[in-house]
Amino acid sequence: MFLLPHLLRRFVRHGRLILRTHDGVEHRFGSGADGPSVTIRLTDAKVERELFFNPELATGEAYMDGRLVFEDGSSVYDLLLLFSVNRQGLASHPLQQALRKVWRGLRGVHQSNPLGRAASNVRKHYDFPAEFYALWLDETMSYSCAYFSEPGESLEAAQQNKLRHIAAKLRLSPGMSVAEIGCGWGALAIYLAQTCDVRVTAINVSPEQLSFARARAAAAGVADKVTFVEQDYRDLTGTFDRVVSIGMMEHVGVPFFDAYFDKVQELLAPRGFALIHAIGRMSPPGSTAPFIRKYIFPGGYVPALSEVFASTERTRLWVADCEVLRLHYYWTIRHWRQRFMARRADTVALMGERFARMWEFYLGAVELGFLHGSNMVFQLLVSRDRDDVPVLRDYVVDDERKLL
Repeated sequence: MFLLPHLLRRFVRHGRLILRTHDGVEHRFGSGADGPSVTIRLTDAKVERELFFNPELATGEAYMDGRLVFEDGSSVYDLLLLFSVNRQGLASHPLQQALRKVWRGLRGVHQSNPLGRAASNVRKHYDFPAEFYALWLDETMSYSCAYFSEPGESLEAAQQNKLRHIAAKLRLSPGMSVAEIGCGWGALAIYLAQTCDVRVTAINVSPEQLSFARARAAAAGVADKVTFVEQDYRDLTGTFDRVVSIGMMEHVGVPFFDAYFDKVQELLAPRGFALIHAIGRMSPPGSTAPFIRKYIFPGGYVPALSEVFASTERTRLWVADCEVLRLHYYWTIRHWRQRFMARRADTVALMGERFARMWEFYLGAVELGFLHGSNMVFQLLVSRDRDDVPVLRDYVVDDERKLL
């Protein structure tokens, strides 16, 4: 084994990695200071080469397949933490720099989400049984960033805060019409109908989620106020007083940003405005990590704000407000991962061991990405005209208090 140690010597600057190869040889990297100590064993020679050429993808795949084994009490989260605190060392390796250049060059292919394929990509993540997500989400089944009043707040309280915060920003009046682009399991649509007495048209391309949302709306007594439709955002028609989109823009892809914002603008009634909530990055434009792209969110991409604002400029939308939530998603995903691990055996029983390992790797990686990486969440208020959104932000706090 020659190639992998060459990479790991440059990679592990903080903490320690003990690597045991398939032939029983042990290698040590790092001083052990300022980071976790992790011990892994590789079961064959091929995985060593795979890890050198594409460590971000191969590590997850090798763990899923049982070819990367943790020893001496180490866990996959420990390895991901080691990677997270050493990410600069990995990115500085010439081969990794070349890989990232190739990935950026292929962004148009990776983010191709035309009609039909967009729905297929989304279903690969969301069309699992609702029972799986119910194991570790809060009772509203909100699968997006919560809004914490303090770091130690419960997930349930923080998700209610998020629904209330969004409703306050939308400044709704009874009888208003709302279009929700990408409704998940229906938590926001149901909340707005119940709390604000508005009519909601909520679209989604996941039949599994829509079926669950319709049942939830009926149980909540708002089936007459909420209409759930299986539809791509590009096919939605009509005009609405408000448009809201939570966690949807990540599935659009940069080549389709203009079409997305054009559709938002087209749907708005005179004096209407929209709220866009999405994951972003504080760093320049990049590409989607290969494991996430292949196994979790095919077609997905977390945009830089420069890419978002370039599109609103081209589509001539006013960005009336931008709020950046920095650690809120880290706190959210930390809850998700801890709850998932507490019910991991149930996931194995429902979905199998390989799937559980994939999800364990995913949740750990994204949690740490929001702690040590460049990811954050942004909320935009956009409108066709300059003063469609109230010119002072005070109304958000005032309306939020009214909804308590």
